[in-house]
This record gives sequence, C-alpha cells and structure tokens, in this order.
Amino acid sequence: MGEWVVIAEYYSDVHRTEFIRRDLETKEQALTALRAALHTYVPSKNIIEKRRQVYRFADHETYRVVIRGKLSEWDCTLRVAQLVADSADPAVARRAQRQDAAAEVADEPQDRIPPGY
Repeated sequence: MGEWVVIAEYYSDVHRTEFIRRDLETKEQALTALRAALHTYVPSKNIIEKRRQVYRFADHETYRVVIRGKLSEWDCTLRVAQLVADSADPAVARRAQRQDAAAEVADEPQDRIPPGY
C-alpha cells in the first residue's frame, strides 16, 4: 500500500542521502532490496574495493557498510523508509496530508506542498 524506498546515507564533504531503490510496494520488498544492496552497493566515488564489512543494527532494518579500498575507507548507512502519506495506517496518512494551519504546528510527521506550487 505504501511507497517504500531503500536509502543510503553518508558523509562526503556534506551529509548526503541517495535513493538506491524507489517505488517498492511493501516493506518486505524494501527489506529484500536492502539486503541485496548490502553486498553490491558502491559509492559514486571511485574506490577500488579490497574489503567490505556489514554491520546490522538491532532493528534489522538498518545496516552500516564499511568499504576499505587501496588508499581510503568509505562508509554509509543503508536503511528502508516509507513515504508517510502512503502509510498503511489511514490515520497516519490523513494526518500527513492535512494542509490546514493546525497541521503546520502538529507534532507529527507531515508531507506538505508549499503554497504557490
């Protein structure tokens, strides 16, 4: 029901987020794509991989990948995420799509289209 994605987060001069896979229908599909990416994902930097280490976080939905090259080391966090407005929970989806003034100060995650777009 929701739009699930697999993302990579890393630091390269600035913090960056890269979408590895998009438009996955279920969390299970996203987790499968995440696990497939653990051993195949490579950074956009030129790095000649000598060794790869994968660390799993306790939630089993987040991984840290460390790639050691000939001259450098690179690491990133891979995880799954769901578009809030597409949540399977109708109440969460409704709250995320509200555009009234109260929604702007709500303490819950929201998707919003800025006025004028």
